Amino acid sequence: MPSELEELVGFIAHPTQQIRQVAIENLIPYATTRPAIFKTEKLTPIKHLKFLVRDDPKIAEHALTLLINLTADQEVLENVATDDRFLGIILGLIVDPEEPNANLHSMLLANLAKWDGLKTIGERKQTPPPKLNSDPLVLNQLMDLFVKGADGSYNKNADFDYLAYLFADLAKHPEVRQFFVTRQEYDGVQPLNKIKVFTEHTSDVRRKGVASTIKNVAFDVPSHPDFLDEDGINILPYLLLPIMGNETYDEDEMMDMLPDLQLLPPDKQRDKDTSIIQTHVETLTLLTSTRAGRDLMRDVKVYPIVRETHARVEDEAVQEVCERLVNMLMRDEEEPGSKVGRIEGEVGDDDDKVVEV
Repeated sequence: MPSELEELVGFIAHPTQQIRQVAIENLIPYATTRPAIFKTEKLTPIKHLKFLVRDDPKIAEHALTLLINLTADQEVLENVATDDRFLGIILGLIVDPEEPNANLHSMLLANLAKWDGLKTIGERKQTPPPKLNSDPLVLNQLMDLFVKGADGSYNKNADFDYLAYLFADLAKHPEVRQFFVTRQEYDGVQPLNKIKVFTEHTSDVRRKGVASTIKNVAFDVPSHPDFLDEDGINILPYLLLPIMGNETYDEDEMMDMLPDLQLLPPDKQRDKDTSIIQTHVETLTLLTSTRAGRDLMRDVKVYPIVRETHARVEDEAVQEVCERLVNMLMRDEEEPGSKVGRIEGEVGDDDDKVVEV
């Protein structure tokens, strides 16, 4: 005998729109507290929810919210992430400039990236809408959405911030990292250059996701020369500015710093999220895995910046990674046995949480 909740789940596929809407709206709290009720009959309710993302906008909103929360369950995640037809629907809807639920599509895609198989999205193509003025490659379309849609000018209903989490998880995969450092034929720009400017954005989600994306791409050591090249990605100012406050430096230290870091205003504040500071320092540490990277950071006085960060950020994890970076920068390169080995670390450990609504 089905329970009342199970009967209510059955109504989300009801042919009458009003009944569907009442049922799905009342089920939202149970996605996190009673997910099993959506997994009956070989996940038939999940199948219905996937169908409803193209229903009336309010019903679609509730369906997406349920799917976002239910993909915390591994079985549901695998079911949704491996549904190629459904993925095509989501990718088609998110680029629609009139789509009212575009932010929820971004959140769902971010969750689906927890399924390693989603990395194949890097090979996927679709026709872009004229307003986006992008490339057939889906990743380029999502990147352009993230950049052009940040202020709501592309879609007044969305800021696409959660795409940053999608990028961060996709960048765990070596084959996708190459996308971020490769100049794209349609605009001649490396995607990492498009998103680095958001390391000081007002959105916590956007800053955190971009920081993790940069860190994960930095695990590709052969790309480090491009990371550090002023005419390439030139990542150092975008990693260092967020971890700097309004502290003063000795003149000889400041004059050797990168131009963008000199003479900062007295109201300059470092990122208030210590986890983002930690991520940036970890990325800097990754970039010390080559002699050229270490030498450059010494030349542009990264050490004093890290020293002040260590002194002023009262967070044990931040202080620990600062100490690790200082050890790399202050070491004697000529010391016997001082050859630097491969830097170990967990890729993407900052963004393992599944988004919930």
